[in-house]
Amino acid sequence: MFLRELSTAFSVFLREKECEVFFAPFDVRLLVDNKHDDDINNVVQPDLSIVCDQEKLDDKGCNGSPDMIIEILSPSSVKLDRWKKYHLYEKAGIKEYWLVDPVNDSVEIHLLVGDQYKFQGVFTKDDTISVNIITGLKVDLNQIFV
Repeated sequence: MFLRELSTAFSVFLREKECEVFFAPFDVRLLVDNKHDDDINNVVQPDLSIVCDQEKLDDKGCNGSPDMIIEILSPSSVKLDRWKKYHLYEKAGIKEYWLVDPVNDSVEIHLLVGDQYKFQGVFTKDDTISVNIITGLKVDLNQIFV
């Protein structure tokens, strides 16, 4: 349900913009350590990916780093999303990373500053979040956590 609501919020706003929203299953082939497409071994399927550079899209998914990734936490994915993917996304240059916690109705936001993520805070059901990489897009968490 959270994925559908988030996808809708982004899709409606981006309908006539250059960025596109993709939800799992959608392969993201992360280019880290200057590897070529044939050498990529960092393939992930984020819950939601926002890609603004159309050149990165191909018949396999996204070749390179999306501009933003959203992961929805589950008990089985907490360590993967908070640790392994966090560092992988940081190293790959994902500009904005959201972790959605449906148990606590919260969203944790990290922005890439230089080559490291800077924690922006934890936002809850009563908050409206501005998406940093997309000017003008605000997400009302009351509509996400229904």
